Parts: sequence; C-alpha cells; structure tokens
Amino acid sequence: MTIVKIVLEAIVVVASVLLTLLILMHKGKGGGLSDMFGGGINSNAGTSGVAEKNLNRITIIVALIWVAIIIALGLMAKFNVG
Repeated sequence: MTIVKIVLEAIVVVASVLLTLLILMHKGKGGGLSDMFGGGINSNAGTSGVAEKNLNRITIIVALIWVAIIIALGLMAKFNVG
C-alpha cells in the first residue's frame, strides 16, 4: 500500500499547485485584498461569462478531488494502512 500512498501524495501536491493557480486566475470581485493590489480596476478585458463559469467548475472539481484525497490519506494514517 505504500505505492498507493505515494501516488496519492503526489496527486495532492499537483492538485494543490493547480488549485492555487486556478484560484489566482479568478477575477477579483472587489472589497478585499484584490483591490489593494490593483484588482479594483474596472475593465472589460477580463474573462467572459462562459469562461468564468468553466473556471469555477474546474476549480470546484479540483478542490473536491483535493479534499477527497486528503481524507483518504488521513484515514490511511489513522488505520495504519501503508
């Protein structure tokens, strides 16, 4: 089972980096830290509605995969599997 654990840990690392990049790609809605760093500029050069919806869906899917693998790794550690 150690191979499964190593594979799951590698997937968590990749999913973590991907999730960070996906979150940073979202358009700032204002009122937070995004305004402080220039996100408060109103421009229409951002993503379209369809692209934003797809970005949201992909982010949610990657986040759910990340959470599921973290829970699986936690259960494996608790029950000394691998």
